[in-house]
Amino acid sequence: MRHMKEGRKLSRTASHRRALLRNLTTALFEHERIETTLAKAKETRRVAERMITYAKRDDLHSRRLVARVVQKPEVVQKLFGTIAPWYASRPGGYTRVLRTRSRAGDAGEMAMIELVKTSEQKAADRKTREEAAKVAEKESKKRAERKIAKEEAKETKAAK
Repeated sequence: MRHMKEGRKLSRTASHRRALLRNLTTALFEHERIETTLAKAKETRRVAERMITYAKRDDLHSRRLVARVVQKPEVVQKLFGTIAPWYASRPGGYTRVLRTRSRAGDAGEMAMIELVKTSEQKAADRKTREEAAKVAEKESKKRAERKIAKEEAKETKAAK
């Protein structure tokens, strides 16, 4: 019997399971939302919430503990500099697991795991995305105008 045995085995050896959860946790902090199977999402939530709690302490020991799990140094910086301050006054529940669909190949239950954000954070993210879209649109218009100008210059040069 498995009395007092926490966590799911996910049909993997201990080292493979540890590597999988490290990869999923790193991806979650990097992208702030990932899709995976429901069982993996629930296990990733345990690791990710622990890492955010460490990051809220913001001392050298907690940085080293987080760096053992989160594999990319830039993601560790993001976790301590950006993500942890979001949850400074929140006692827990930093992630959300949402069931999405059944996978076509094997009917595995898929889920989306994401970092919980306040409505102000969502509005700020939306605003930055809209500004980036406007900048990209202006750049594409400029490129199109330059291309037209080059073509006109070629035509006038060829006509002479």
